Amino acid sequence: MMTKRVVGVTAIALALSMVAQNIMFAVTGAPGYGDPIDTVIAWHEQNRAVVAIAVAQEAVHVPLLLGVLAGLHGIIGRRGGAGADWSRLAMLAGATVAAILALYSVTWIGAVLATAESADARALFSMLWQLHAAAFALSLPALGVTMIAVALATHRSRLSPPWQRLLALTGGVLLLAVGAFSLDIAAGSPMLFVGLPGLAVWIIWLLVTGVRMLRAGGADGSVRASTGTGGR
Repeated sequence: MMTKRVVGVTAIALALSMVAQNIMFAVTGAPGYGDPIDTVIAWHEQNRAVVAIAVAQEAVHVPLLLGVLAGLHGIIGRRGGAGADWSRLAMLAGATVAAILALYSVTWIGAVLATAESADARALFSMLWQLHAAAFALSLPALGVTMIAVALATHRSRLSPPWQRLLALTGGVLLLAVGAFSLDIAAGSPMLFVGLPGLAVWIIWLLVTGVRMLRAGGADGSVRASTGTGGR
């Protein structure tokens, strides 16, 4: 049985790892999906260690994500089950995100291994890079469903206040909207940037929820969010 403290630490660890990963990309000047393929190949040749770290982080993100969702589902169940249906949807969507992240990481590893001075290797890299971009684009709507469902679940069980639900709904809608342009994003469309605020919202939601769980302590039935009447 996962206590609130364990769930809180897991949520904060996931959020901080995502922040660290994005800072690493910004510092090293990671290319976008719309950048010229020669620029992308050059960056990967010079930053294999960065990719190795990022892929290792994704391997950690999967159990952290599933741990947060499973932990919250357990807490919600022990509090009477209000929001349980939304929580189950969040777990299913989270499992989908995890599966897509596996494809995202595998195609990235393949792209790095395909960097070589030959026309065939360049063509292979280009194909794998587009698959990598497509996997990332597909992960966004799945994450959007996860965020919306878990926010509604925690709100219904009074584990989070109304403003946090509204924040998650806004971010989730942005991620869902980007999902309609997955093919364009894989081809390098700047539509990807529409989803970035949604990712930022997800990180904020994880941090706030994590802190709330830590402050709530170990008693599953004791915490009540500052929601007034707990508007639904």
